[in-house]
Amino acid sequence: MGKNKKKVPGLNTSSTADISFMLLIFFLVTTSMDTDKGLTRRLPPPVEDEEATKQIHENEIFLVRVNQFGQIWASYEGWVGDGDSHYISAYQLRSMVKAFIANEDQLPNWPSRSEAVDIPQLGVVYPTKYHVISVQCDEDAPYHVYFDVQNELVAAYNELRNEFSLKKWGVPFDELSDERKIAIRTFYAQKISEAEPKVRTSK
Repeated sequence: MGKNKKKVPGLNTSSTADISFMLLIFFLVTTSMDTDKGLTRRLPPPVEDEEATKQIHENEIFLVRVNQFGQIWASYEGWVGDGDSHYISAYQLRSMVKAFIANEDQLPNWPSRSEAVDIPQLGVVYPTKYHVISVQCDEDAPYHVYFDVQNELVAAYNELRNEFSLKKWGVPFDELSDERKIAIRTFYAQKISEAEPKVRTSK
């Protein structure tokens, strides 16, 4: 008679799926995701009547271009002669855009502040209602330069809003009520476009 072979007990895997599912739930709950990265843009609502669309004047456009080498090129009417342009740094871009948007000296070749607007919490004010910051990038432009440009443009608007808040109410923009924040955002409406604006040659 042959010797009796001992049977090796098998591994019970009936609960493996349950354990895996519990681990998955654990990591989903405990892992944090960074949702603040990237760029946020809000598309304008569709235009029902093409004739109702306001065409942008040349003096209302601040043009920013980034070439394939990561060089930033900026141009707007009246800067060192009409149609002239220069390469600038991302840091320079912020202060230039702030001056262009605010146009505190009401220069005739910059966005006009002649149109009155009645804004709740502010009353009748004269913002640069029509202006656009047009960004155009070469398809081979370095992404980090494009991101730096966008960051400086958003920072320009944020600084203008904060300065307005301090001057008007004596507190930073972040400490304002929601109503007052909306009012300042209306006064300094963010208008950053990545499409070529349509230019009207005569007023």
